[in-house]
Amino acid sequence: MMAGMTAPSSEARVPPPPPNHSTDDRVVDGRAVLRGALAALAVIVPVTILRAVLDHEMARFDDSGWVYPLFLLILVGYAVGGAVAARVAPDAPLSNGALAGLGALVLWIPIRVVIWAVREDNRGLFSGHKAALAPGQLFGGLVIAAGLGMLGASLGPKLRRRRQS
Repeated sequence: MMAGMTAPSSEARVPPPPPNHSTDDRVVDGRAVLRGALAALAVIVPVTILRAVLDHEMARFDDSGWVYPLFLLILVGYAVGGAVAARVAPDAPLSNGALAGLGALVLWIPIRVVIWAVREDNRGLFSGHKAALAPGQLFGGLVIAAGLGMLGASLGPKLRRRRQS
């Protein structure tokens, strides 16, 4: 060794111990996700049923003015689910909000299949010209549901604080 230099201590090379995580340090709260998903479904299911009824009764529903407000209500439903999940699990609001939005969509799919089966309008479920659950739309729905669940989880507590002050 050169003069004036000392050997590095062995303590400097030892990495710190990993943090001690208890079982209460979970990020995802299943109760919050389920409550958020059910809150979202409380908005989405009636809107979906109303849309199916209007589509059945109207000759050109896709060209009517009903399409846009009903679509916006479904989007609001995902945000409501995220806000509810964030209120139940305030330590990880975005994770639980996103999963609540996704959970609402996953729970909505069987309802959509039942509506498709009851209507019997000669459309394919996953394929055909106007598939009831086209794969591309399903993927887009997953992205939108997660994003709006996170948006609701982010905005919900802020709006609640603003109302309280």
